[in-house]
Amino acid sequence: MNSPAAAKASPRALGGLLPFLAPYRVAIGLALLFLLLAAAATLVFPQALRSLIDGGLLPAHRDQQALALGQHFGALFGVAAALAVFSAARFYTVSWLGERITADLRDAVYAHVLEQSPAFFETTQTGEVLSRLTADTTLVQTVVGSSLSMGLRNGVMGLGALGMLVWTNPLVMGQVFLALLLIVAPSVWFGRRVRRLSRASQDRVADASAVAAEVLNAVSTVQANNATRREAERFISATEAAFQTAVRRSRARSVLVAFVIMATSAALLWGLYEGTQAVMRGTLSAGELGQTVVYVLILASSAAVLGEVYGDLLRAAGATERLMELLHTPPAIRSGQRVPASQSPGGGVNIEFENVDFHYPSRPQQPALNRFSLTVAPGETVALVGSSGAGKSTVLQLLQRFYDVDPPQGIRLDGLALSDWDLDALRAQIGVVPQEAVIFSNTALENIRYGKPTATDEEVMAAAREAFADDFIRALPQGYHTFLGERGVRLSGGQKQRLSIARALLRRPRLLLLDEATSALDAESERMVQAALDAALNAGERHRTTLVIAHRLATVQKSDRIVVLDQGQVVEQGRHDELMALGGVYARFASMQLLS
Repeated sequence: MNSPAAAKASPRALGGLLPFLAPYRVAIGLALLFLLLAAAATLVFPQALRSLIDGGLLPAHRDQQALALGQHFGALFGVAAALAVFSAARFYTVSWLGERITADLRDAVYAHVLEQSPAFFETTQTGEVLSRLTADTTLVQTVVGSSLSMGLRNGVMGLGALGMLVWTNPLVMGQVFLALLLIVAPSVWFGRRVRRLSRASQDRVADASAVAAEVLNAVSTVQANNATRREAERFISATEAAFQTAVRRSRARSVLVAFVIMATSAALLWGLYEGTQAVMRGTLSAGELGQTVVYVLILASSAAVLGEVYGDLLRAAGATERLMELLHTPPAIRSGQRVPASQSPGGGVNIEFENVDFHYPSRPQQPALNRFSLTVAPGETVALVGSSGAGKSTVLQLLQRFYDVDPPQGIRLDGLALSDWDLDALRAQIGVVPQEAVIFSNTALENIRYGKPTATDEEVMAAAREAFADDFIRALPQGYHTFLGERGVRLSGGQKQRLSIARALLRRPRLLLLDEATSALDAESERMVQAALDAALNAGERHRTTLVIAHRLATVQKSDRIVVLDQGQVVEQGRHDELMALGGVYARFASMQLLS
């Protein structure tokens, strides 16, 4: 997802944040108001200082001088108090905006990623996505909640100070202003390099995150293969690459900041020198010189801060580019708008595959299905068998419309092409028991209820009883309210699978998809899960259509029809006895005990 064009983008990439800023116009307006008031208070301070020097320190009667000094110092304190109040209000408002907009951006990106099809995750690592959701949004928060405000404030103060300096001594400061313009060109050149390195730095951090996410999700496999040192070295290599890129970015940014400060200071010191010469010539008062000194300091400090802020903006521009790339990646699967009027919640679905060709996006040269045709009647239970890679799981994935097929009308559910179905309505018809059960970091109760968030506790427990999960759940320390840990680490494989079956049954689906649910279990766990599967197959009777991928003879024989797949095509179909009599592919599988 890292394109050359993106690497050359400018800080204008921050314009991608405008839709997230728009809802908070009032808060932005208040922040700008407080910013301008704080900047104005800062610019008034030198005027008050000039009045103190020229008006409060002139030779006069001691009582009059003390009174004048008190008034001038009171004015200075008033300016300082106003600056404090306006700065605090600006800081709070801008900080709130930064937190709010970052949260909205993170939510939008995450929600958009959840809409992506599996094809997206075939080419994008999870660690890359997590890096963009965390590191990149943090950079955006820094800019919106701090750097941008500081930049605007110092920009206003710098322009105000420069304006006052030009007004008090136009000839000299005109020369200084021209010198400042000459500083801009090399600053832009440095800025482009910093921007490219900032984007590259974020990409390398994402690479390291991707490595860590992949390994931590398979830490037991890593340890079992004595690969901890090897994986640690791989992560070190990734972080070292990120470090070296960050060093180059920091070096370029340091040169940029040093150049801006040095060049700006040289120009301003020239102006200050000319101011002291004017005092010596008597064309400028001591108070006006003091005022000039303070304005010079304001302008110099503003230039220094703007150099820092510019570097932050460049980094945030790279982060924003990455986030906008993710946010603007269109989902490969577009939801249709239709739901068949003929569907009934209590009946099974009708399935039709007609001459379907399908290639996985990551394997475009290898067909997963080749002119595949299959019809399943409402309420029918069909077992899909075949060797690994024959296309069995592909059929189940296509029915959930994780991918689209050629032709688009090649798969129909209840007579309507899948591409025309509303996605939510389509998937609401389906219950799935995957080959590897997915358990979330939550309680047993909520893990089952994940299939139907509106279900009552009684409905959840009824589904657990159907899946032969009630007994082991009640034996847990807190029963249904036991926290199961990340990925269900506190459960055995068979227990996880029974929870998965209960989750699917809770949905009361019109189409039940069972994907080799016993393939990785020990004998005892398999026996319990097989009992749960048998209950699931029997519970639907004719009110549910079921497709089951199985290599166990007991499961296959309970089906109404067995469909044998080979190289993405249907090569045989019928009942067990019929297929055994054929002496073909199915009979060879059975004789080799691949179905036993």
